[in-house]
Amino acid sequence: MAIDFTKRFFFSPLTDGGGKFLDENFLLQNKTAQRLYHEHAASMPIIDYHNHLPPVQLTNGFQFENITQAWLYGDHYKWRAMRTNGVAEKYCTGDASDLEKFEQWAATVPYTLRNPLYHWTHLELRRYFDINSLLNVQSAHTIYQESSSKLQEPEFSPRGLLEKMNVKLICTTDDPIDSLEHHQTIKKDQWGIKVLPAFRPDKAMKVDSAAEFNAYVNQLEKVANSTITGYDSYLDALKKRHDYFASMGASVSDHGLEQIYAEDYTEKEIKSIFEKIRSGKELNHNEILQFKSAMLVVFAEWDWERGWVQQYHLGALRNVNERRMNQLGPDTGWDSIGDFSQARSLAKFLNRLDKDDKLTKTIIYNLNPADNEVMATLAGNFNDGSVAGKVQWGSAWWFLDQKDGMTDQMNVLSNMGMLSRFVGMLTDSRSFLSYPRHEYFRRILCNLFGTEIENGELPSDFKWIAKVIEDICYNNARDYFNWKNVIEPSPAGVKQ
Repeated sequence: MAIDFTKRFFFSPLTDGGGKFLDENFLLQNKTAQRLYHEHAASMPIIDYHNHLPPVQLTNGFQFENITQAWLYGDHYKWRAMRTNGVAEKYCTGDASDLEKFEQWAATVPYTLRNPLYHWTHLELRRYFDINSLLNVQSAHTIYQESSSKLQEPEFSPRGLLEKMNVKLICTTDDPIDSLEHHQTIKKDQWGIKVLPAFRPDKAMKVDSAAEFNAYVNQLEKVANSTITGYDSYLDALKKRHDYFASMGASVSDHGLEQIYAEDYTEKEIKSIFEKIRSGKELNHNEILQFKSAMLVVFAEWDWERGWVQQYHLGALRNVNERRMNQLGPDTGWDSIGDFSQARSLAKFLNRLDKDDKLTKTIIYNLNPADNEVMATLAGNFNDGSVAGKVQWGSAWWFLDQKDGMTDQMNVLSNMGMLSRFVGMLTDSRSFLSYPRHEYFRRILCNLFGTEIENGELPSDFKWIAKVIEDICYNNARDYFNWKNVIEPSPAGVKQ
């Protein structure tokens, strides 16, 4: 059952000795901000157009056994905090019991003051489980038992958790060779929340290791039922998968890159490079850059042909701790902000597509806050009036999706772009309990507008500004991705 949003946000503050922590006006510092949030932002549905949720957990009947499985499995944000607090790896990714892992997280939470994890933790306990107390060593056992017990109930399945948060549509992140079998199952169920795949072909252009790339190509052959004899047949096999994703409702692609690759190349050179790596030989640095550059253009042109939205997440320095990465694998908490040069190559790449009139709707995200102004101004170079916000600078991402990072992103976008056309927040999360991050974003958004209205920096045109708030929270994403009929289908026989 979905939460009643007309009543949801009026509650006592969390048990903290009598303060105002997490009361109904959390992060809302004036009356106008409070009105914008409670009367407009809070009730808007959620579109989560980029996340890493496992589709298998959305098949009907899946249930978490306890809060640790729902909250700590796969969450490298929490693992990093626990390690920093001196918690041994066995309690993060190791063989400790789920209760022991939760106890160690509970012991860490009080030390996360002023880290967004502190806010998110208590928002999630409150919003999903109605637990109105602080998580610490003393409360750990009670909270574990209460939340884990609720997770056994059907309405607390992963599907139920999304329904509670008024989610309308999510896009998972899927490799071209993924079968999408779980998406098929969800689609057949005709569940009310739309679950769409997103095409993430990073491994299909990752030619840094001949062995790894060739193993991937061999897998692609099987999945695409193709024989790959050269570069052309390689593209044919990948195009089959792109088409298959489209048949499953996909209309979004995504790339996670250190930076955009935009080297000059000829088709003859790329074919030769492909033959070289397929023979088992390692490529030199320039060949790697050329191949990646060529593949990015190919994928972008396919997205343009289908009218998809393409996303580029740029600037992560991944797997920095080689020893730990080798022990535990990727996405376990060994990544950081990188200081890659972004502007010139990104401009060259977008310009190449635009010059041939093959630039589809595009969202670019940066991980290094030093690139904020670069991204905001660069996006504006390629908005051609064909659609509102055609090239978007995306929301504050990963290490930046906290109060200061979100505020900085919205301020820079306001100064150098158009915040009113922004497609808003996403979770980028592997956890079904992460959706209060949308609330967090919305409260910060409303506080920015409310403060400037009360300061006289914006007019007190409440009706218009309330519309802008609702657009940023939901409507802009719905319209930008062309999902209105997907989320809000017309009754039979009625045309829109």
